[in-house]
Amino acid sequence: MAKLSSNVTALFIVVALVCAFVPVLSVEEAEAKSLWDTCLFKITPKCALNIIAVVFGNGTLIESCCHDLVQEGKVCHDNLIKYIADRPSLIGRETQYLKKRDDVWTHCVSISKTA
Repeated sequence: MAKLSSNVTALFIVVALVCAFVPVLSVEEAEAKSLWDTCLFKITPKCALNIIAVVFGNGTLIESCCHDLVQEGKVCHDNLIKYIADRPSLIGRETQYLKKRDDVWTHCVSISKTA
């Protein structure tokens, strides 16, 4: 339980850092603000952290989060994961994360179609 709690805490810190440094990224500040304003309100924090844990770690996807992800939309999902994957500390592993991102999306869409 302590390990899960520390993993969730670490993921929350990652999300907070990404939010704090969005203007530093290569996207125009107004465009980034618009993306964050429209995308982050479409998904619950619990599901956002779960999806980040799956894409950037060894997390297990909570199937109920697939509904949130599909409602968020592919553009939001792709861009938010790409923002995190483009961090300098993750350079060299972007392809791996983008593949996991696409795998999560495909899985969630297939679950949503059957629900």
